[in-house]
Amino acid sequence: MLKWKIVLAGAKDVGKSSLIARFCDNIFNDEMMDTIGVAFKRKKISPEGKISIDLNIWDFGGEERYRSLFPSYVNGAAGALILYDITDEKSFEDVQNWVKIIDENQEGVVKMIIGTKADLEDQREISIELAKEKSETFDLTGDPIETSAKTGKNVEEAFLRLAEEITKRKLQLCGACGEVYDKKLKFCRHCGEKSEMEVVL
Repeated sequence: MLKWKIVLAGAKDVGKSSLIARFCDNIFNDEMMDTIGVAFKRKKISPEGKISIDLNIWDFGGEERYRSLFPSYVNGAAGALILYDITDEKSFEDVQNWVKIIDENQEGVVKMIIGTKADLEDQREISIELAKEKSETFDLTGDPIETSAKTGKNVEEAFLRLAEEITKRKLQLCGACGEVYDKKLKFCRHCGEKSEMEVVL
């Protein structure tokens, strides 16, 4: 079983806990309590049924007083979803601060920008075009995904796409035995053969 540590970052009230609750438990609560410090959830996924991955998902309180905790919890992270609220320009401007913290504390983290509260289209302040520009500016992975924890829109897609990208970057497929192993290794840890094949999900 592969295990990827995933961190969620974003300003207060951007909807990190709601996104996790929808993804892990398929629930939504309009009155979700603010995260105090750090929260943790786990979910097993199997993209296209080809490989099993255990996602360890860390949720960090967005308030300023908790940001000092964030660098230590980024340690060991394979991926990060950086959230902004499409109805809140300030939360969007804050994205670059989270990217900086991650880059300064952990190398090789696959980072994606995620818009939340897509069900509030009539209150939109941030266009998808602006989000794409920011993603390109900070060399984040792929196009931004707009989600809604309330309706479930694109929530699973966001986590699955991140997990797939991490897998492609970190693992390779052994042509001899068909098992996957770390790209940092010169030989398959299962059968000892060398392989140049990449994992394709």
